[in-house]
Amino acid sequence: MKFSKQTMIAIGAIAIIGALVFSFLPFSPGISFALGVITAVVAINHLENTQPSINNSDASQSSKTLYVGNLPYRANENEVKKLFAEHGEVFAVRLMKDKRTGKRRGFGFVVMNSNDADTAIEQLNNKEYGQRTLKVREANEPKSSDSTETE
Repeated sequence: MKFSKQTMIAIGAIAIIGALVFSFLPFSPGISFALGVITAVVAINHLENTQPSINNSDASQSSKTLYVGNLPYRANENEVKKLFAEHGEVFAVRLMKDKRTGKRRGFGFVVMNSNDADTAIEQLNNKEYGQRTLKVREANEPKSSDSTETE
């Protein structure tokens, strides 16, 4: 069984408390401490088993990044998040801005639950939004600068 640092500290604290409790019984200090450690391990295992476990599907939720093009320049992250949230769970929205002027460039990226991303693409691609026709598709993986292709 692998314990985190925090769990090890908790085991040590409970072991010391257990040793103090068992020291009132007619045992030697070594036996009291050993009984305290055993009590701590049993208590930690019991606590881990009784706590509600995180649903594996939630813990390992996969996501997809969608490219959203032809956005109105006045659109902000909250509006885009609200639009995409109608079609599934949205984790993040990033709208690109010009480095020099700080003005929006009319495109961005939306990170969504993988299960909902395809639905959002179907529903929002070529949809009219803010008097512009959105272009929505799965984003390409970022190109790394060290991988150059030669033909």
